[in-house]
Amino acid sequence: MQQTRIYPAKPQKIYLYATCLVDMFDPDTGIDAITVLEKQGIEVIFVEKQTCCGQPAYSSGYTEESRDVAAHQMSLFPQPIPIVILSGSCGGMMVHHYPKLFANHPLEQQATSFSQRVYEFTEFLTNVCRVKLEDSGEPTSVVIHTSCAARREMNVHRYSSHLLDQLINVEIKQAAYEEECCGFGGTFSVRHPNISEAMVTDKTQNLINSGAVELISADWGCMLNINGALEYQGKPIKGQHIARFLAKRTCLDGEVS
Repeated sequence: MQQTRIYPAKPQKIYLYATCLVDMFDPDTGIDAITVLEKQGIEVIFVEKQTCCGQPAYSSGYTEESRDVAAHQMSLFPQPIPIVILSGSCGGMMVHHYPKLFANHPLEQQATSFSQRVYEFTEFLTNVCRVKLEDSGEPTSVVIHTSCAARREMNVHRYSSHLLDQLINVEIKQAAYEEECCGFGGTFSVRHPNISEAMVTDKTQNLINSGAVELISADWGCMLNINGALEYQGKPIKGQHIARFLAKRTCLDGEVS
């Protein structure tokens, strides 16, 4: 049973952990996340040497290798300030699996302290910043995809809809079977491509059937998989990370990349 998290007051500065997927495939989303956070009066520190959180190696059974990666990541964020992450999946790795990975290890206490400083982006905006968003965009409708890790591991899936509900010109539409996985699962999609393809085909069809104009997710791994399937299917809709969507609708012209 997951313990109730106690949230701190809004800090003056934070670290941003963009994730390797955002860094490689959609760096503008990282910039937009910084824009949204800075609008809350927070100084954002981006450590350029950050890389993978170690999840692919960890979930594939390479414990020693993932521990080496995790130890390096922890060394990059020495200040005792929050670490805001743009993925529930990577967040789950850091919050729940880093302490397990370093159990009975010289870095056990560091891993525990580190994990307690990690917050998923929508969770941070909702429970730490307690944002009140003002919508400056045109009327639109959206459908939200929430990752398995955000829903089942981090329990942060509800915060995307909480934030989007504040935008008066945005209508949230529901997709059928919204709790089902998109088929990505990191290395799962590589090891079981046929199963992954069947899963993402079902997922994309349900998202399209919602009738929404735009597709939003807080996890770029899922969005990469879903967007790839939508492009292959020749569908006009393309998903975007919620950081990008919020920046476009709540920040002044010229502030968004």
